[in-house]
Amino acid sequence: MNIENALEEHATTAARTRTILLVDDEENILAAMRRVLRREGYRILTAGSGQEGLELLAANPVDVIVSDQRMPNMSGVEFLRQAKATYPETMRIVLSGYTELQSITDAINEGAIYKFLTKPWEDELIRANIAEAFRHKELGDDNRRLALELARSNEALQALLIEKQKRLVLDEASLDIAREVLHCLPLPIVGIDDDGMMVLANPEADALLGDGDTLLGESAAHRLPPEFIARLAEGLGGDFLWQASDGVRCVLCRRMGSQSRSRGRLLMVMPPATDDCARVESQP
Repeated sequence: MNIENALEEHATTAARTRTILLVDDEENILAAMRRVLRREGYRILTAGSGQEGLELLAANPVDVIVSDQRMPNMSGVEFLRQAKATYPETMRIVLSGYTELQSITDAINEGAIYKFLTKPWEDELIRANIAEAFRHKELGDDNRRLALELARSNEALQALLIEKQKRLVLDEASLDIAREVLHCLPLPIVGIDDDGMMVLANPEADALLGDGDTLLGESAAHRLPPEFIARLAEGLGGDFLWQASDGVRCVLCRRMGSQSRSRGRLLMVMPPATDDCARVESQP
């Protein structure tokens, strides 16, 4: 049974009426027990033998079982052992006029029996013991439900962690590809953060603007041409022309942050005499 089905079953159990199964081969005992419990609001099932009790358990959800000990064909202890094996969450009580201590003690030690009560009984005492058995059962149901909810939360958290790990792997792969593309681009590209630090520079930028030295981590004010610095100091984000040693170049300037959490400017230096330069030159 998966967690969702188990939680649904526990919710159904919590919503239904408390159910008790009385097992005794004497009809007058069953009738007397029904009279004792009739005002408690329980759903009461009765069986005249252990086998009949097992059949009722198979067909009905039961919280508490009260069984006679000495019955033909199957003793109460044996019946409750079988009930425990198949329905371990039930609370199982022996009610008997006989004190077969060894078999009852063994059953108690095995966990097959929750309590042993004797005949004749006191009505208030047996009502109190049965009510306690129901409370014990419901506490166990609540604990199992909480454990299942915790397991479901852990499963959801595990799924979230796996998804985040996949996302990190994809992001790392994308970052590696972006670095490779940046490295291979034949145009100088420089990224400058809002503090004036160069946080991105490809080999073409190092060759053209850094005389072959790396620009990454350097101050833009110390390493870039004065025309670049003046333009950035003005706070302008548009493209501009730059008189390089090999001719007039157009510098495309873009504000970063529209597609990511990056902040600053991205500069791309175009080759001399391109259409981009002509477009910039024609601007007023």
